[in-house]
Amino acid sequence: MKNGTIRNVVLASYPGAGKTSLTEALAFATGLIPSMGHILQGNTIADFEPEEVHRHHSLSSALLQFDWQGIRINVLDTPGMVDYGVEVQSALRAADGVILVLGAATGLRSEIERVWEAIQDNELPCLIYINELDKEGANFKAILGECEKTLELKGVPLTIPAMQDGKLIGVIDLLSQQTVTSNTQSAKPQRADIPADHETSSTEHRRRLTELVAETNDQLVEKYLTDGELLDEDLIDGLTMGTLERKIVPVLCGSAIGHVGMDSLLEAITQFLPSPEDRANLHPQTGTQPITHEECQRKSDAHAPFSGLAFKTTIDPFMGRLTYVRVLSGTLEADSAFFNASRQTKEKGGHLFLSIGKKHQQVGHACAGDIVAIAKLKDTQTGDTICDDKHPIVYPGLSIMKPVMSYALEVKSSKEIDKVSLGLHKLVEEDPSLEFLRNDETKEMLLSGVGQVHIDATLEKLRRKYGVDVNLHMPKVPYKETIHAIAQAQGKYKKQTGGHGQFGDCWLKIEPAPRGKGFEFHNKIVGGAIPRNFLPAVEKGALEAMQHGIIAGFPVVDIQVTVYDGSHHPVDSSEMAFKVAASMGFKKAMESAQAGLLEPVMAVEVTVPDDLVGTVIGDLNSRRGRIQGMDVKGHNEILKAHVPLAEMLTYATTLTSLTAGKGSYRMEFFGYEDVPKELVNRVIEEHKKEAVAHTS
Repeated sequence: MKNGTIRNVVLASYPGAGKTSLTEALAFATGLIPSMGHILQGNTIADFEPEEVHRHHSLSSALLQFDWQGIRINVLDTPGMVDYGVEVQSALRAADGVILVLGAATGLRSEIERVWEAIQDNELPCLIYINELDKEGANFKAILGECEKTLELKGVPLTIPAMQDGKLIGVIDLLSQQTVTSNTQSAKPQRADIPADHETSSTEHRRRLTELVAETNDQLVEKYLTDGELLDEDLIDGLTMGTLERKIVPVLCGSAIGHVGMDSLLEAITQFLPSPEDRANLHPQTGTQPITHEECQRKSDAHAPFSGLAFKTTIDPFMGRLTYVRVLSGTLEADSAFFNASRQTKEKGGHLFLSIGKKHQQVGHACAGDIVAIAKLKDTQTGDTICDDKHPIVYPGLSIMKPVMSYALEVKSSKEIDKVSLGLHKLVEEDPSLEFLRNDETKEMLLSGVGQVHIDATLEKLRRKYGVDVNLHMPKVPYKETIHAIAQAQGKYKKQTGGHGQFGDCWLKIEPAPRGKGFEFHNKIVGGAIPRNFLPAVEKGALEAMQHGIIAGFPVVDIQVTVYDGSHHPVDSSEMAFKVAASMGFKKAMESAQAGLLEPVMAVEVTVPDDLVGTVIGDLNSRRGRIQGMDVKGHNEILKAHVPLAEMLTYATTLTSLTAGKGSYRMEFFGYEDVPKELVNRVIEEHKKEAVAHTS
């Protein structure tokens, strides 16, 4: 299939705008399905996972591939919820254009700004489809104006609503200057002259369309000023280049559920959104040579060396593991081997499939611009580059949202631990914004996600796919203990039994080390007071004693231990005796070394609208946060702060509440700091309660 006959398009927006309904309407309009399903009935082709059906929301991107007038259109329907932003990010990397869906009755929601930012970051041309114009309270002009103001874009309407007795009957196509009507009973639209009561409005919108297109190009401006009009071919050319160069955003409208406006939207997709070849000419496929790290490029050409980006992984109950790949250059044959340049491994390819939701159609090959699913790859993960091993290239990986919400998992039966671990590792393969690990310090299994819905839906999948249930609770904070003064003590272990006894004697000095230094051991023994072969046992004894501090049993860190004296017995001394002696001496010294608690502190960045900065700062201060600085980003501010982890465990829910969903944050470990004295007793008491609950 030639590049000029492919369009790779992402449907993106906020929850409830109607992306999945629009996908359904497009599939019906192109003859892919005989009738339209409905989200509330749970029978749409894009939302097929049980978790999506009962929530009435998309939780993962769905790929639908259909043909329209000789053009292959690959549509990626993405979730609107912030929790599943990784699905949007990965889909955008596979696409050449975007349809931004707005709900005229739902109204603009805060998530739209994040989606638009991601579209801009990927420099993708865009169309807008204003949906829900058949619903009460829908206002085409108001929602477009709000969108233009919020996103600072220049919208160019190509269709406007055709109303009769206050009801939507179709759209007026300003390019063809016709009224286009359609309904859910027939995929084929009807075209007619513009009704007399709409002529004034359509004439004004056509004039505005011409002016906006003329402004994109100096030659068109000159033509328009000279002739007072632009020819249809000039309009088409101006719209095409203006959209490709992202100077304008064509706007279409209708009703996805009512199947209104689909024909004009399909025409706009094929006319104004770029083919893979068009896109690559403006933005070449650029990567690096994995050995030399030199920049290199690939043409979107079926005869170029093969390369592709793995942008999504699913584990299908019937098909097994499927890796979705956007072919960026060359041709990939089914069952052919290739090179994973990201992991420097050879991969044996599998069957290739086109996808229509959960259905798959096998194909023999895929060319530059195609999107295919490859079955049963062993090593390739989401974000990897695959290519011809004789012409290696690595494209930039995917930008994966870091999880911000964590829960500890409690398995109902110890026999199910392996099943839980296996199931969650597979779910993490499908969704790289999930994180599953065992915390070696707290001995807990931790599941981390982007939000509460993300976590809940993951556990629903775990139950459905792998048959295991888990309970959730707040994770333990990995506190540590340290010292603030120098101290020394003797550790002496003497035990006499019937035969050889045990004897070990050492003097230790302990002193604080710089924060983050960990553990240092120094030998200052002179004159052979402790034989050299027993010194490793002294170090090991001190290290083992550090596993449980004297305040609340937390690990001890940032400490220097020096052995400077001792004695031994020629017969009774042993490695075990000196290890026990060192452990005794360490604990005794720590009792007079001003032991204290340390807590993990996170570096937090909170992105929040300008008008909510004061509210968020006040909340961070109440969480013992220290503001480190602020940056401006568009209409938002980025607050940088250091906040104790103990105060951030429930922050995701609070931030959503404080900002009505407009705020987001990310955090990473910064370091350990002293727990304030007034909080030490509380931490100790909570730790004791946890220990009692665990033993009972």
